[in-house]
Amino acid sequence: MERLDKRLAATGKWSRREARDLVRAGRVAVDGAVCRSPEQKVSEDAPVTVDGVSIGAHGPVYLMLHKPAGVVSSTDEPGARTVLDLLGEEYQNIGLFPAGRLDKDTEGLLLLTNDGPLAHRLLAPKSHVDKVYYVEVDGVLDQEDVEAVRRGVTLGDGYECLPGELELLSDNCAHITLREGKYHQVKRMLASRGKPVTYLKRVRFGPLELDGALPRGAWRPLTEEERKAIFSQ
Repeated sequence: MERLDKRLAATGKWSRREARDLVRAGRVAVDGAVCRSPEQKVSEDAPVTVDGVSIGAHGPVYLMLHKPAGVVSSTDEPGARTVLDLLGEEYQNIGLFPAGRLDKDTEGLLLLTNDGPLAHRLLAPKSHVDKVYYVEVDGVLDQEDVEAVRRGVTLGDGYECLPGELELLSDNCAHITLREGKYHQVKRMLASRGKPVTYLKRVRFGPLELDGALPRGAWRPLTEEERKAIFSQ
């Protein structure tokens, strides 16, 4: 059993304050009955709706998705195919959202959850959760690039990136590790080095590694070991 406002906030769509306001406004129903008490305790499987739309009867859900290129990391973008469109019907309308985004043309590991507090913790700048990408560039990567990433690259707009790691795999391929997630950061960092990115794939997010058995567009629930690992962050 948990408080109704906490159950709503766990979807990641509303803050606790917004959830309380929704309840007090009479917009939330539990098992078909309007509830105006944010403190009311509800079970994990109790059907809850906001303005008649179900937030799902599930408790917290944690999915690993191998995002393909051409799909947006959004829950609702008119005219675009979103990551939620890749999931089964049972995972629709239960408040799932990506914990951190990938660009439309970037592939790789994406964590989908309806656990707002966990996602907030993983994405908080002070958490410094490692994000590892496999990258290919137009150009030749060298030791000067390794040192630049280690020091912290300064982007064209003057932003100074936190120090990262660049592990060379070949002349034009590498693994790059970041501890922040600015807009198009990997692409902007390497473009500033005169080596534009031609392919980008996230292979690790914190303790989670992309399952090699997951083809592009496929997904699976996290294992118990993976769930313990993300909660230990």
